[in-house]
Amino acid sequence: MGHAEYAKRGKPDIVCAAVSALTIGTVNSLTELAGERIKVTANEETGFFKCDFEGILQEKSNFLVDSMVFSLENISREYGRKYLQVKFEEV
Repeated sequence: MGHAEYAKRGKPDIVCAAVSALTIGTVNSLTELAGERIKVTANEETGFFKCDFEGILQEKSNFLVDSMVFSLENISREYGRKYLQVKFEEV
């Protein structure tokens, strides 16, 4: 079963795959293309993923993050909050 528990056991979990592709792709773009410094905390077993930015993001980086959030919120609406909840925490 995938982390999102959308698919039945033994079947591909498209929600988990979509979220993984979006989050990992965005973090890779932020670090490699925009040069941002990010501390990532992840747990593959639970599906937990957290990013701590080590400074104020550039305008292009904000756009990348906004795009990711927009896509994640769309997935949550399409497949349901049972499978994906988008939460924000500012510190």
